[in-house]
Parts: sequence; structure tokens; C-alpha cells
Amino acid sequence: MATETQPTVGMTVYAEDGTEIGRIRGFDEDGFFVTTREGLAGMSIEHERAGHEFGEAELMWRCSNCGEMGDIEAIPDSCPNCGAEREQLYYWTED
Repeated sequence: MATETQPTVGMTVYAEDGTEIGRIRGFDEDGFFVTTREGLAGMSIEHERAGHEFGEAELMWRCSNCGEMGDIEAIPDSCPNCGAEREQLYYWTED
């Protein structure tokens, strides 16, 4: 009997055939976002904007429950604003 694992930020996800897709970088009401890059840069959308003139963005965390944001270097165990669990926090780029 297979056990299901709850997806979390940073978890590696695979296609049905076992091919690695990438790591989860965040969640929204439709599912999760996956990155194929390594390190903090991989958790941002900066690589998706390469070659475009959009200006600079700052990588932060954001609560999917209340929208609270904070410094990426200090991701809390729960949202300091609403108390949502860490699984509700995801990586966010702020212009």
C-alpha cells in the first residue's frame, strides 16, 4: 500500500515515469509552482524574465493565507500576521 506525502516547499517532484521535474517553490489555489534551477535564484522568477527589460525584483516569502511578506533569509515557522503554517508560505518576487 503506497503512502501519500504532503507536498512542501523545496520538495522534488517527479513525472509519472519517474523523470525529475524540479522542486516546489510555492503554492496557490490551483496547485504548486516548480523550479528547475538551483539555489535561491531557482526559487525566484528572475530566470523567467531573462532577456527582458523589467527592472530588478527582490526575492521574499509571502503567506498564501493573508498576503503577509517578509525577508527570504528569515522564513518563519508560521506567518507572524495570521499564524498560518509554514507550508502556506511561498517564495515571491517583489518589484
